[in-house]
Amino acid sequence: MLESEEKVQVALNEAGSIATGEALKCFDTDGSPIVLGNVTLTSKGEKPKTYQTPYGEAEVFRHVYQTSEGGKTYCPLEQNARIFMTSTPRFAKIVSHKFAKGSSGDVEKDLYENHGRKVARSFLQNLSDMVGSIAQAKEENWHYAAPRINEPIKTISIGMDGTCMLLCNDGYRETMAGTISFYDHNCERQYTIYVGAAPEYGKATFIKRMEREIAHVKKLYPQATYVGVADGASENWTFLEKHTEKQILD
Repeated sequence: MLESEEKVQVALNEAGSIATGEALKCFDTDGSPIVLGNVTLTSKGEKPKTYQTPYGEAEVFRHVYQTSEGGKTYCPLEQNARIFMTSTPRFAKIVSHKFAKGSSGDVEKDLYENHGRKVARSFLQNLSDMVGSIAQAKEENWHYAAPRINEPIKTISIGMDGTCMLLCNDGYRETMAGTISFYDHNCERQYTIYVGAAPEYGKATFIKRMEREIAHVKKLYPQATYVGVADGASENWTFLEKHTEKQILD
């Protein structure tokens, strides 16, 4: 039975690769000239490219554009279909999810054993790095969705702490973590928002994220009492005293 199931998976993967290849073609142009900004680009013809999908490799002939002066090329299909390197969005999502739980070796083995996909570890690492860099860039403009809390919120505590980490090539850098916790009238915690930042020189990124979350929360709960919680580091209190009415030394 195991052998039969594995043959079924191979067949389904083949069908999935073909179907995904056809789906990708829907995001291509018909070869007509296109305009980007004030620049006109013309197609160099349909060039083959192999894309990584959840089911296997899919080769697609797609239009590649360039200006009359040459230089950098542009592929509308890859832009419109949100291709990551040579990965489809779904495959990039699968790989990123697995990387969140294991090493590159674990992801490589998982894909082969559970999906029938043999993929080079270096590609998986580069793909995960690319997705992570995009998420990190976009995170600066994101904020947490407002929690749905049934109990009336009386107190909101804002806490922060940091520690220095030794990085291989950059020496010591400080990494920060912060919390915004919601308490009801019985002092029972109902929810906590966690905010973090990768090690950096200073706290600029972390402070920016914390201030964005605090401003959002204060619009939702303007009547709550805001309490700061931190250790004795003076720089913590320089920040917390601006945003809280009471302070507690941890």
